[in-house]
Amino acid sequence: MNRPMDPTFFDDLERRGLVSQVTSPEVRAALNAGRVTGYIGFDPTAASLHVGSLLPLTALVRMQRAGHRPIAIVGGGTGLIGDPSGKETERSMLTQEVLSRNIAGLRAQLDRFLDFSGERGALLLNNADWLGKLDLLGFLRDIGKHFSVNAMIARDSVRLRLEAREHGISFTELSYMLLQAYDFLALYDEYGCSLQMGGSDQWGNIVSGCDLIRRLRGADAFGVTFPLVTRADGKKFGKSEQGNIWLDPALTTPYEFYQFWLNTSDADVVRMIKMFTFLPMETIDEIGRDAAVSPEKREAQRVLARELTELVHGKAHAESAERTSAVLFDEQGDFRRLTEEDLRSAFAGSPITDIDRGRLGSKGAELVTLAAESGLCGSRSQARRAVEEGAIYVNGRRVADVAYSIAEGDLLAGGFVILRRGKKTYHVLRFRDAA
Repeated sequence: MNRPMDPTFFDDLERRGLVSQVTSPEVRAALNAGRVTGYIGFDPTAASLHVGSLLPLTALVRMQRAGHRPIAIVGGGTGLIGDPSGKETERSMLTQEVLSRNIAGLRAQLDRFLDFSGERGALLLNNADWLGKLDLLGFLRDIGKHFSVNAMIARDSVRLRLEAREHGISFTELSYMLLQAYDFLALYDEYGCSLQMGGSDQWGNIVSGCDLIRRLRGADAFGVTFPLVTRADGKKFGKSEQGNIWLDPALTTPYEFYQFWLNTSDADVVRMIKMFTFLPMETIDEIGRDAAVSPEKREAQRVLARELTELVHGKAHAESAERTSAVLFDEQGDFRRLTEEDLRSAFAGSPITDIDRGRLGSKGAELVTLAAESGLCGSRSQARRAVEEGAIYVNGRRVADVAYSIAEGDLLAGGFVILRRGKKTYHVLRFRDAA
């Protein structure tokens, strides 16, 4: 792999609002002068990355597309310590077994985004490979002496913990910035890595690494941080009512992932398209102008959701999520357009009840009875009232007849029937042949 170097890489980061701080104004010139090797670290506290990791992950992709060489570090060594940045209390220590499982999960995900082929292909490394070989006395003598405790405790990530006396900070966590700085030095020595990127909460750690390389090697190294991504209302980005939005489809289905981005507010959507997608800025500007004129069409949200679902889960899943969303949120939507996989993904978080298909017989099974049995309604009488009030839907269509029976003709792909009460309460019936 030998991509031509794009001298506009840093300019593009700035235009997209992806640059928060730089350790030197010369970083632009360094990136324009030739191919640079740069890295970002990923914390293996879970077996999957989440959307909070998507910004640094796409930054590595942008870097590679611009002709530079990216390194993704999975923190098998530092993960045993725990980064105190942004944490009010000390993290629970991971066991080696859990850490190994998490690292395997992250490796599989990173491999889907970056091209690791060829001499200048991306690298995927585990910092346990060098941190695990360190000699304690040698490390303290050769590395520790270059770190001022006064400067360390003045950093926000440490100072805030020291001021919270009921928690404090352990020596273990305090040592984290030394280990991360050593990561940068090790990568500089082995791969000529001269750039580290990360979230704005990593600023202190990145500066420490640059300083260590300057002191020990007399060389220039650079750091770039990304802004903390927040929503226009000030709330934390990256979570839904159900918790983290994961990149692993087993934890967050492609449909749920699509919906997360589709629900982006008008105030945030164009900024999110700039930061997270690879669409040209000219195209994004046009999307922004259209969104300003006709925000009710929510076309910008659909672009954002489609682009990122395809990026993370592939084109087929993006098309499935888009198709499913169009059906479920259209009063005239035809559920029969949905495949079994579409339905499984869309209703993965909804309760499901298996029912013997033989109960349908020739006359069908009474809706009121099934609504009560499944728990959609608390009783037959409650189900009857809900139907009379027009609050019960079968496959997206309102049912107002209390005598309505679900028949073979109501079964969707996979034998599913989707019941809904009100606007948001779903229950899935799955009709199966008796064993």
